[in-house]
Amino acid sequence: MNEWDATSYAGKDTILRVVREEAERLFALAEPEEAWEAPTACTGWTTRDVVAHLVDTTEGYFAAFDTARRGGDQGAAYGLTGMGARVNAQATAMRGMPQKELLDRLKADFERMQGILRELGESEWAGLTVPHYYMGPLPAYFYAAGQLMDYAVHSWDIRQGTGRAHGLPGEAADLLVPFMFVLWQSTIRQGADLTPFELGIRVSGVNGGDFRVSVGSGGMTYAPGALDGLAAVIEFDAGSMVLTTFGRGNAGTVRGDLAVADRYLNLFFRI
Repeated sequence: MNEWDATSYAGKDTILRVVREEAERLFALAEPEEAWEAPTACTGWTTRDVVAHLVDTTEGYFAAFDTARRGGDQGAAYGLTGMGARVNAQATAMRGMPQKELLDRLKADFERMQGILRELGESEWAGLTVPHYYMGPLPAYFYAAGQLMDYAVHSWDIRQGTGRAHGLPGEAADLLVPFMFVLWQSTIRQGADLTPFELGIRVSGVNGGDFRVSVGSGGMTYAPGALDGLAAVIEFDAGSMVLTTFGRGNAGTVRGDLAVADRYLNLFFRI
């Protein structure tokens, strides 16, 4: 299973392959002239704005790796709470750019980012710390996962805007599952009730399993473990977990106390 663990160097080729496949899907969705101004699942955004957002995000990754290589200090992380408003401003500022120019820029950015990630050696994949603008210092492999989130979830957003039934590709969903727990940890609402409680999360797919989740004054922690004796267990397939964590829908099967599951699912703001 190591080739499906993107935190491991053994998973590097797998995640970079899947990122490329998802990027090619998004490029194909964005290339028709009629798609450019079509709505997406992102409120107020057309396909054009999604492409602009990916340009902004990827070019931010370049700056982060430059800082990591120079050994400089990017300063305090902006935080995820204000990320939505900022990325909206960054994306909509590019609305005057022609479709071909913006798409060509994104494709060039994608290839440059693939090159950066491809060149990472085994010691750097997990050992190089790169300052993420919103989340602070992260291991380099997180940027491969970030690219997969960018392209897989936003391809889903564009498809969702067409009104046609569709789903999230399995390989992308499986690779993203471990990162959804990190995203949950990072998106707890300010002022949330953190009176201690526990529940279980059961996820299918190659990176799935049973996880015991604890919430308390220190935030949320999780670890693989048996789910015996817990008041509630939420079961997800991989795609449903990813889309729920990103706020694209409400999914999951609750076994046990609905109130405990609802309390958990409503702890987070969605990005």
